[in-house]
Amino acid sequence: MLRNRRFLALVILLLLVAASGCLRRLQRFPLPAPAKKPEVTGPVAVARSGREPTLSLYDNKTGQRRNIKLEDYVAGVVAAEMDPKWPVNALAAQAILARTFTLEELESKGGTRALHGTDVSTKVEEFQAYDPTRVNDNVRRAVQITRGQVVTYGGKFIRSWFSAYAGPRTAMAKEGLAFKGPEPPYIQSVRSPGVRYAPPDEKSWTVTLTRQEVEAALAKMNLRPGRGSTVSVAKRGPTGRAVALNVYGTQVPGADFRVAIGSTRLKSILIDEISTNGDRVTFRGRGYGHGVGMCQWGAYALAKEGKSPQDIVRYFYKGVRVDRLYR
Repeated sequence: MLRNRRFLALVILLLLVAASGCLRRLQRFPLPAPAKKPEVTGPVAVARSGREPTLSLYDNKTGQRRNIKLEDYVAGVVAAEMDPKWPVNALAAQAILARTFTLEELESKGGTRALHGTDVSTKVEEFQAYDPTRVNDNVRRAVQITRGQVVTYGGKFIRSWFSAYAGPRTAMAKEGLAFKGPEPPYIQSVRSPGVRYAPPDEKSWTVTLTRQEVEAALAKMNLRPGRGSTVSVAKRGPTGRAVALNVYGTQVPGADFRVAIGSTRLKSILIDEISTNGDRVTFRGRGYGHGVGMCQWGAYALAKEGKSPQDIVRYFYKGVRVDRLYR
């Protein structure tokens, strides 16, 4: 027994000596230091990493470029896109969509880098409406309570379309926007409670255009009039929108024609009647905007009912999540 114990002690001693030698050799040849993780850059990557990103903004009025925090930028967008006096929860729903729109556009198209070398600009035709002079306490509160929140579907930012007043029902993307890709799975047609609150000039409107204006719109679309002498609805979509128009013998997508005429003149393609009298064409219709996604007057109505900003968003978009990227 004593002999076995001596043998075991000898083995342990030899193992300790061997380990000591290995340690000295390791000290002469240390392991390489772990590689540093690459720094997260770019607004979208920074947001996804859990931090508020900084955007570069081009001011179309002054030609100046400056940096701005995303939440400050969102406040300027919300103030420009909605009446700052509206209920906070309606403004907050708009803030979630504005934040989503910004990050989705940056991720998919690079923002306004090709135009100005910046992430965003102040011109609505290039990116989003932006007016920091209209920001008030309501807007600040709306942005604060939704800080970092975005709308996603399947882990990706949605196309957060919205319009002022969709009429009785919102439209699918192919109907309201003549969207060329597959119909996004989160877009749906729902009843808009905004019918109770929309102003009279959005519930019903009339606009008269000259033949010269109509032909100029066709030219913008690289089209020419045919041999016809009238303008009429060639095809209607599920919600009654004029998805196709016959313009002097030439058929055109209604949504594209509206943009070519001017989206503030031809307020929507929810057109009830078109009459031609000589070289003048009169359109009578309802709604303001393309009608896809969130109806702003609908958001107003839902906020009046006490709905949360997240509930408002989920009312208009199907199967989406409202996620917080950063705090």
